[in-house]
Amino acid sequence: MQDHADAAASGFCPERLERIDGWMRRLVETGRLAGLSVTVARRGRTAFSRAHGLADLARAKPFTPETVTRIYSMTKPLTSVAVMQLYEEGRFQLDDPIARFLPDFAEMRVATGGNRAKIETEPARRAITWRDLLTHTAGLTYGFMEATLVDALYRLKGADYLRPDATLAEVTRTVASLPLLAQPGTAWNYSVATDVLGRLVEAVSGMDFADYLRERVIRPLGMVDTDFHVRPENLDRFAACYVYDAERRLKLYDDSAETAFARPPAIASGGGGLVSTARDYQRFCRFILNGGVLDGVRLLGRKTVALMLANHLRGDLAAMGTPRFAETSYDGIGFGLGFSVMLDPARAQIIGTPGEVAWGGLASTAFWIDPAEDLSVVLLTQLIPSSALPIRKELRVMTYAALVD
Repeated sequence: MQDHADAAASGFCPERLERIDGWMRRLVETGRLAGLSVTVARRGRTAFSRAHGLADLARAKPFTPETVTRIYSMTKPLTSVAVMQLYEEGRFQLDDPIARFLPDFAEMRVATGGNRAKIETEPARRAITWRDLLTHTAGLTYGFMEATLVDALYRLKGADYLRPDATLAEVTRTVASLPLLAQPGTAWNYSVATDVLGRLVEAVSGMDFADYLRERVIRPLGMVDTDFHVRPENLDRFAACYVYDAERRLKLYDDSAETAFARPPAIASGGGGLVSTARDYQRFCRFILNGGVLDGVRLLGRKTVALMLANHLRGDLAAMGTPRFAETSYDGIGFGLGFSVMLDPARAQIIGTPGEVAWGGLASTAFWIDPAEDLSVVLLTQLIPSSALPIRKELRVMTYAALVD
């Protein structure tokens, strides 16, 4: 078989890599997933590319490698690339205060206690910087965490649900008006930081964020099916999204045709707004593995990419307070400029390589990039939340267990 030959030429044991296919089939046959695709690439060659199940149960639409999916937070690394392009142009330094471009963030306060009637605050001890946003250490949050008084304020004020009646600038001003969860730089907390970065791209470049990302990142990378909405000609390839009901049966969450993703959004979310395909996202992974260039088109310098893939925390996520949510585990995992970074597979209790970067999305999508192994893996499916199944860890084990050279 040709795919077995490609697997062997890529340094995999074909029989071991084939275990992924059986695993995918079981996930579909047992009703845990409607459908999924997995693409494994190494040394510039596709070693494995399969899809099983349905993209839409009601319409019996097959899930294929060309299925368009909601990638949610896998949008964040592309936004980070946009930010670092402007960094390379000398528009700012990573330790610059973001208030230089967004003055609403000039006088931030930090929550220290209180109750719903009155939150007690103190002044921020230093300004929020670009690196704070890129590493989720700015003290911002997400309202969906539902764990703190600040989270509740985000929900009340609409600070992280990109409202159809507001602009990105207006939502960002709302975020700036609310107290921080922690002093800048002191704790890792998953947040709307990347949406704020999208607004900063606008402020620095003078372009609408969605236009910038399309013109400066998505199109140059040849990501032809990636956008902030599903174009009309692609709707027949768009997947439905599911959740589990009380009996853990698949229940429709968002239809593939009657969906808000069929229309351009009022606000382009740099933190979670894109749709994409396995083919497109593998191109992004190859661009990172190549050190900022793809098919002769260079978007970033190799030293910039190396800086993005480095850990910028003082240790792992676990050392940065007590994270309440992440698309990764905490022990043994650091964070770079837009990606999680594997520091210690033993501490993370999962097979892997120090220096690999990764992230995932709300609908159980995931990717990882391993520069040492010249390896990238993209997993696409549509099940919310991403914590519903341990499929990311299972796929990681089977992929690395198949490496033989």
